Amino acid sequence: MSLRSIVKKLIPTGLFAAIEPYGHLGEAVLFNVLNGFPSRGLKVIGVTGTNGKTTTSFLIHRMLVEAGYDTGLMTTVAYGVNNDIKPQVQHMTSVDVPTLMKRLKEMKREGAEWLVLETTSHALAQHRVWGVPYSVAVLTNLTHEHLDYHRTFERYRDAKRMMFKQANRNRRGFRTGVVNAEDPSADFFAGDVKRAIRYGVKEGDLRASKVRLGADGVEYDVEVQGEKLHIRCRLPGSFNVYNSLAAVGVGQVVGLSGKQIEQGIAALDGVEGRMTHLDEGQGFDVIVDYAHTPDSFEKLFKDFRPVVKGKLIVMFGSAGRRDEEKRGTQGQLAGKYADEVVVTEEDDRDIDGLEIMDQIAAGAEKTGKVRDKDLFLVHDRAEAIQLALKRAGKGDVVLLLGKGHEKDILRNGPKAAELRHLQQDDHNPERVREDPWDELDTARKSLRRLTKKS
Repeated sequence: MSLRSIVKKLIPTGLFAAIEPYGHLGEAVLFNVLNGFPSRGLKVIGVTGTNGKTTTSFLIHRMLVEAGYDTGLMTTVAYGVNNDIKPQVQHMTSVDVPTLMKRLKEMKREGAEWLVLETTSHALAQHRVWGVPYSVAVLTNLTHEHLDYHRTFERYRDAKRMMFKQANRNRRGFRTGVVNAEDPSADFFAGDVKRAIRYGVKEGDLRASKVRLGADGVEYDVEVQGEKLHIRCRLPGSFNVYNSLAAVGVGQVVGLSGKQIEQGIAALDGVEGRMTHLDEGQGFDVIVDYAHTPDSFEKLFKDFRPVVKGKLIVMFGSAGRRDEEKRGTQGQLAGKYADEVVVTEEDDRDIDGLEIMDQIAAGAEKTGKVRDKDLFLVHDRAEAIQLALKRAGKGDVVLLLGKGHEKDILRNGPKAAELRHLQQDDHNPERVREDPWDELDTARKSLRRLTKKS
């Protein structure tokens, strides 16, 4: 059992929640001192938001590297410098303080002068990124998520605002925020920095026009400081108009030319587990994506529904020890837009997975979906993928959602049922079992079996 687990066991839940951020703060201060403040001298571009953080971070990183800047990257999916990008295996976006310090030192040794840092509300609220000199702060969007931890939307929003306030205090940086103008919380974030650049389709300083959505990506025009740019982003989905616009805004702040911005964004050909197409000669489309919030579901389904010639089949689950309220909403959205829905496990942790699936299914049933007809509950995720693919035919689209790039899956440990009344603790193997998982590989193997049989 870890030290953290022991402390959580000894201290009452409410008290632990109150003092936990200060424990992380002390750790951040200590490790920064011991490591000589390794982020000093780096120009840090922080990216936060509910959805789109990883893709936006990759777009910014690729744009800067293509423009000749030595740039580090730390995201949910991967980390590294320039073209030497390694997979991220930890089951978290913002790593723990010791790991962060280690990676910052490695990046500086490898010559990084810039860093694109995907930053979560948890890391900010817990002060795990204390001492990081954010120069530019980027907000993708803000929707219903992580209220299991933050309790209220306002606290969730204000945790993310901490990054903008950190950037504004950095007088050696740009003190600039790049903000989604169409997000209801935009004014809060824009007001936290000396300078704000807003982007959007309907409103903003950077406004996309003549938008074209295609299976191979998105294209649009945008005017940057009087120069008209034609942006081609090779990632499909209307949300990638916004993600790439955020990157355009960063390019403007940094001082890139219009040509550098255009070429940099066009250079990114994909992000693992983000709108990843699988082709094993199966005759229908299969896409793996990390979408796991109601907002990301709705945007994704709205994009696909009009262009699907056959059936839209959606497979997903919802994480245990995370926001319960979203489960029914996810089910309702899938039921509304998809022809068939397959509900499965998605990091149950120590919560009863069958109960989670029932909560999702209840939402789908509100839209008229019927169990074992067009709504299927299959707890084993590998079997659920196999079922979703088996039910697809020519012209259909299968969306496998929620796990994306992740390399593990959290399941019930041997004593999950008897210990689940206690506060969450993913580090106790009696409660939570960490199994290896690869969504892309599992789906590819299932597809190969299907195509071999046919």
